[in-house]
Amino acid sequence: MAKLIPAIAYLRVSGRSQIDGDGFTRQEEKIRSWAKRNRYEIVAVFKEEAISGTTSELSERPALSELMLKIAGNGVRTVLVENATRFSRDLIAGELLIREFQRMEAKVIECEGGNDISESSDPTAKMVRQILGAVSEFEKNSIVLKLRTARKRMKAEMGRCEGRKPYGDREGEAEVIALMKSLRRKRPNQKRMSYDRIAKTLKEKDIKTRSGSSEWKSNTIRRILAR
Repeated sequence: MAKLIPAIAYLRVSGRSQIDGDGFTRQEEKIRSWAKRNRYEIVAVFKEEAISGTTSELSERPALSELMLKIAGNGVRTVLVENATRFSRDLIAGELLIREFQRMEAKVIECEGGNDISESSDPTAKMVRQILGAVSEFEKNSIVLKLRTARKRMKAEMGRCEGRKPYGDREGEAEVIALMKSLRRKRPNQKRMSYDRIAKTLKEKDIKTRSGSSEWKSNTIRRILAR
């Protein structure tokens, strides 16, 4: 029986909320399943917790740094990942990391397709690797753009909501309401001033509405005083 090929599994999740989720479990199960079918033996597992796939600096990816040190020390030359995006989500970052593995004469295999994403001599494999990286980068940028658009829309809606604040919340409006109440207040032996009359009085005093008009509506005054 042929000897099993030693390999190291590399897992990565980008968010802290995923650390305790099924991200690591799913990735490891897929890697081990592929390794068993293809006669690889997992000798070590490295988990990158809450690290973005766009990061190429090894100083910012401690698990990958430890993995490379292990490769340098134990002679294992195969790294297995669930798919190319677990290794890198950015085309340039991915190419930079792959170059490091190439210098160590190590290969990185993505188990979903069984492709050696670090192979440089095969132009087809390189093209596939770059296409997958470009697609992943496009998807990431599309999500960022959608979130940015949603935030702008939310801010615009909040701005419109601020414009609809009830009368009295802006500077000077409380004094106008106090005048309305004073005019409306019933006095001995006198009828309560009508809303129409209050509107005319405000116009005579050149008190502007919120829109800047001198024309007050009786219904508007009624709603303001009903609050």
